[in-house]
Amino acid sequence: MTDFVEVENVNTPGRTTRVNRRKYEAMRRAVELVTPMDEPGLTASDMKEATKMFLPHELFPDGKTSGWWQKSVQLDLEAKGILVRHPTKPLTFTLKI
Repeated sequence: MTDFVEVENVNTPGRTTRVNRRKYEAMRRAVELVTPMDEPGLTASDMKEATKMFLPHELFPDGKTSGWWQKSVQLDLEAKGILVRHPTKPLTFTLKI
């Protein structure tokens, strides 16, 4: 297994970035655990807070950098069609899997 994974960004189609695989996978699991499949969904802010309890302390001590990772995973999963962004204010998200 490589140490990095390529992620997409729904805001910049066709562009990928390489990020730490362990942190990405840990955050992805957390996002998938806390995000409902049904509307009204979850706001990004609520998602950020809810994921913290599912993150390994050794990768995210005291939740440090979890906000950046949550956003990165959110944008990647949106680009892959796994996370759906709803046109609400504030924006809400649901899982499509």
